[in-house]
Amino acid sequence: MDVNNLQKVFNDKEETPAFAGAVLISKTKTLYEQQYGLANRSEEIPITPHTRFGMASGCKIFTAVAICQLVEQGLVEFSTKIKDCLPISYQYIDPDITVSQLLTHSSGVPDYFDEEIMDDYEELWRDKPMYSMNHPKDFLPMFQNQQMKFKSGKQFSYSNSGYILLGLLIEELTGMTFVDYIEKNIFERCNMKQSGYFRMDMLPKNVAIGYIDDDHLSSWRTNVYSLPLKGGPDGGAYTTTHDLDLFWGSLLNNQLLSKSYTDLLLTPHIEVDEGLYYGYGVWISMHNDEVFKYFIFGYDPGVRLSSSVYAKSHIHSHILSNVNINVNMYAREIDKLVKTTI
Repeated sequence: MDVNNLQKVFNDKEETPAFAGAVLISKTKTLYEQQYGLANRSEEIPITPHTRFGMASGCKIFTAVAICQLVEQGLVEFSTKIKDCLPISYQYIDPDITVSQLLTHSSGVPDYFDEEIMDDYEELWRDKPMYSMNHPKDFLPMFQNQQMKFKSGKQFSYSNSGYILLGLLIEELTGMTFVDYIEKNIFERCNMKQSGYFRMDMLPKNVAIGYIDDDHLSSWRTNVYSLPLKGGPDGGAYTTTHDLDLFWGSLLNNQLLSKSYTDLLLTPHIEVDEGLYYGYGVWISMHNDEVFKYFIFGYDPGVRLSSSVYAKSHIHSHILSNVNINVNMYAREIDKLVKTTI
């Protein structure tokens, strides 16, 4: 795999803002690794291989893995209806929604951040302060009393709210907080020592501050008031490129789930667009009726992530950034490189 051109791609100064973040491409060994820009602009602290970045929605895969673990243990089934396992008010939410429909974004549950209606995540906190969002149950009032978007099981519509419900289900079935369950049953088992769900006002060392640039004013601000206080089932964990590599390796080597349940998680359950499918917590790109790659991505104000595993070549690619930049264009360049190796 020829990665010589990647340095030029990531150093392209014509992009605004310039890329800042960490990149790791591996296949049992490191093929390409580089860091760009600053983790903390005020203190001029550079990004290093150990820098931790926000994952935004990229960590929905952790929620999906956790649910699959509980199904494998016999505590719940994918066909289980939420009315039979989750004791919350169902005034408008269809109680016949199944666990599988929540996993595949086909439940019809109204999304508290519906990208078809709004495009600015910061709008959410005008009426409900972000510092009050510290637990999955804190999100319920944001969608619980809204009408269903469509009849459950009829179509795909990305829903953060659906994953909030899955997080509450994990807590109900295990008696643990969502965060404690993920850290014990995924992070610890994968040796992901740098990953966690950190409070925005209590960030540990080696965390990249998320930045929002204003080109018109030639200024910037941090994302401290732009995101929930603490991440949860629908997004907001922190990780490093190397921890992401450990996660994918553990998942694909059946260290988190048995092979049959790993395969089920990675099955294209629902078509999103031509050549694009969704499994359980993971996106799947198909080419010529074959899986090209499994991937996760996420974006929040000051947070960007794209992490892929290529099915045939077994190459892993991870891009983490702390600026509002389109990381998909970099992922596409890596896609092109991988295709030359197949």
